[in-house]
Amino acid sequence: MHKLFMDRPTPHDADMLPRTGRFSAFGKIIYGALAVIIILGALLAANDYGRNRAYVALETRARSAAELNAVLLRTVLEKQRSLPFVLSQDRDLISALSSRSESMLHLVDRKLESLIDGTHASVIYLLDAKGTALSASNWQEPTSFVGVDYSFRPYYLRALANGSAEHYALGTISKRPGLYISRRIDGPSGLLGVIVVKVEFDELEADWRRSSDPSYVIDPRGIVLVTSFPEWRFMVQAPIPAEQLGPIRESLQFGSAPLAPLSVAPALTTATPDRVTAQMPGSSQDAEYVRVRVPVPTTSWTLQLLTPAGAAVSEAIRAAQLAALAVIAPILGFTAFFLHRRGLALQRLQEQELARLELERRVTERTEALSTAHAELVMQAEERQKTENKLQTVQQELVQANRLAILGQVTAGVAHEINQPVAAIRAYADNAGTFLSRNQVEPARENLSAIAGLTERIGSITDELRTFSRKGTGDAGPADVGDVIEGALLLLGSRFRQTVGKITTETPPAGLKVHGNRIRLEQVLINLMQNALEATEGGPSSRISVGYAVGDDEVQLSVADNGPGIPEDIMQALFTPFNTSKDRGLGLGLVICHDIVAEYGGRIEVDSSSAGTRFTVHLKRVA
Repeated sequence: MHKLFMDRPTPHDADMLPRTGRFSAFGKIIYGALAVIIILGALLAANDYGRNRAYVALETRARSAAELNAVLLRTVLEKQRSLPFVLSQDRDLISALSSRSESMLHLVDRKLESLIDGTHASVIYLLDAKGTALSASNWQEPTSFVGVDYSFRPYYLRALANGSAEHYALGTISKRPGLYISRRIDGPSGLLGVIVVKVEFDELEADWRRSSDPSYVIDPRGIVLVTSFPEWRFMVQAPIPAEQLGPIRESLQFGSAPLAPLSVAPALTTATPDRVTAQMPGSSQDAEYVRVRVPVPTTSWTLQLLTPAGAAVSEAIRAAQLAALAVIAPILGFTAFFLHRRGLALQRLQEQELARLELERRVTERTEALSTAHAELVMQAEERQKTENKLQTVQQELVQANRLAILGQVTAGVAHEINQPVAAIRAYADNAGTFLSRNQVEPARENLSAIAGLTERIGSITDELRTFSRKGTGDAGPADVGDVIEGALLLLGSRFRQTVGKITTETPPAGLKVHGNRIRLEQVLINLMQNALEATEGGPSSRISVGYAVGDDEVQLSVADNGPGIPEDIMQALFTPFNTSKDRGLGLGLVICHDIVAEYGGRIEVDSSSAGTRFTVHLKRVA
């Protein structure tokens, strides 16, 4: 049957098929060219979209930062504007201007000096009616303003004319720029003088400088007054005409500053938002920035902020192009996959048509081969069914063998654990017979009661071991440590007295409890004590000690002996089933102990040497 479809069609049959696949290579070239055009167009569109969105986002962020800077500047101004007004009403200043008393002027000096720290003003000074400084906050400094004539300063002249004035200029003595806020002081007979507060913006400029975006404030003439770059101070946004430049020079408002143009030029005159190229101080290259302008409230100033645009625009373009590719690429890939599958389908139709024609021509001569192949398939199916049946039988036998092995281990463990209380029952029964022969009824009754308790304990042990065989947790709860030790000693006490030279036990305090089941914990302790008993049996001055230790969250029960220790080969697999050094031992006792303790969240540690062996059981403490 496979040979049927491997035979090549005849040239006559091939000529009868449609010629659908002959232009597949040309179609792939056309599709590839269209895909490249679409991808390039999408990248160009994404470039414009990402660029525009980046500029809008930058302008929004820059405007928020500029408005915040303007608010900070206004806050500084408003704080300082109230000071001249308050001082113009001060009685000491009015008295000093009226009396010209030396003591009053010194008093005013000290008062103005004390205001500097609280107001953060640069300097405060008092002018008389002729513009001469009578008192100043810097009266003790070498650059004191006292005695200096400021009658030519605009802030003095405008204060006389309007009552108050503000004037930004370079200090004639300090050579430091600042805003001079002045206010006229009047007395009963008229003009007395002018109070002036000079404000410098060093702290504000330092705050701006710590931000990543350059900021600067210009006056209506375009001269930079406050800036995050000190190098830009007294530079101009555009060249000032000669007729305006002369009076500015004569007024000494900006000293000998050259009033050179800023290195900030519009990138595109019609661009939205406003984009400029600027060269920052300390840099030799121009960079693109987004510029925003916000007016400074209560002033004629304008704050301008430049936000770097290069990295943000490039990142936005990259993200937009990646997003475009993420959309276009799957579409183009799906289209290519669809066209490829369509070509394969057409090719498959051609092959199927050719196969159908070939099949019709050879169906008769292939009938016998098909019948033989069918018979072989039936035979193979029968053989496969037999193999599957054998496999299922082997699996069932393995499961049964596993069950028998588990049942043997549990049965051996039950026999090992019941042997100890049965021996104790025998001892109590013999004692009861002896007491009855002596007519001592009460002790005999106590032994019989003990026998009844032990039989109940045997039932509990078998129930617990059966539960253990089902891998259940049993009835776990708070178990009294004293009861556990007492129960174990009760079962093995007579044997200890007969065979061991000395046994010492520590009685734990009442109420000390651990997490577990009392019967199963007794099984653990009995197994360990039994092992210690057998390890020291026949030795000189045999000693066994049962003790405890209390930690923050656990209790440690220990059983120690002075036997010869555990052999190294046995120690390597101590908690492995059927691993024992005893002739009649089954090797299950320590395995059961280990599993019981682990079931309650504890662990067993072993320390063995030629001087003896110590088993320490760690159990969770219960409050």
